[in-house]
Amino acid sequence: MASKTFLQAIRDAQYEEMQRDSNVFIMGEDVECNMFGTTTGMIDDFGRDRVRDTPIAEAGMAGVAAGAAMVGMRPIVDFTIAPFLYPAFDQIMSIIAKSRYLYGGQAKVPVVLRANMIYGNGNAAQHSDRPYSMFMHMPGLKIMVPSNAYDMKGLMKSAIRDEDPVMSFEDVALWSTKSEIPDEEYLIPFGVADIKQKGKDCTIVAIGAMVNLALAAAEELAKENISVEIVDPRTLAPLDTATILESVKKTGRLVIVDAAFSRCSAASEISAIVSDEGFWDLRAPIVRVTTADTHIPFSSSMEPQLYPSKDKVVAAVRRTLS
Repeated sequence: MASKTFLQAIRDAQYEEMQRDSNVFIMGEDVECNMFGTTTGMIDDFGRDRVRDTPIAEAGMAGVAAGAAMVGMRPIVDFTIAPFLYPAFDQIMSIIAKSRYLYGGQAKVPVVLRANMIYGNGNAAQHSDRPYSMFMHMPGLKIMVPSNAYDMKGLMKSAIRDEDPVMSFEDVALWSTKSEIPDEEYLIPFGVADIKQKGKDCTIVAIGAMVNLALAAAEELAKENISVEIVDPRTLAPLDTATILESVKKTGRLVIVDAAFSRCSAASEISAIVSDEGFWDLRAPIVRVTTADTHIPFSSSMEPQLYPSKDKVVAAVRRTLS
């Protein structure tokens, strides 16, 4: 076991898969200069044919990746930050997500699309979105939002080997956090949630870095003898609804913590599923703790007020118990 950061986990997963399979290659903006440490040493070991810098042309990157994947390659596309997915929206939704279906399974698109999510750093409205819920709407896409370095590595290795397109949304707030990662190879399957903490009074479903926020809130609530169960979905498509519903059946209460906007969000979908399939297990209304439905301001004093916080999560759990 070694203690490694979230960024090191990404690098190791990519490196190991490139060693294992010569069809795996990386492309994206600034991957040669290794801006964030996720391609350290890769040009030296694999060459520029497999570590390819691209122009700032996101639609082109997605289109090239789709074509390469359909002829047997396994591209990993680094979009840098999540809002840069928008110029590639048509390629992702119309080609990457649908081609396997449109060609009756004769074409596969094993591509991984990576995007970082930034918040709390004064990056303003055009750089601060968390758009995974938009892509949850489209069948054919798998979506992962890991909350720690261990899960990041295991999910990324599974994503690279998957025959379907995978979108990896990676929270910048987690970059320096560390996990114990085994030396031997491991994979984490998609659609399997992880219970980070068991409890009996209220279930918190937390997405990405919000898992750490939920753990901090649970520690605060424990001082009041309130026992919280924390479920980390790990992947949003497929979503492990069975684990969520089983937890809600046990606790009778649900708080969902999601740093994306509230309207039409992952939190909304999870809330709807539990309302449909677990309504009679609920002892209180479901509470969502999300980011306000407004563009993110550049102001460093205004921005933090919009996001979920430990105090907001604590208040939400207390509300379900009142």
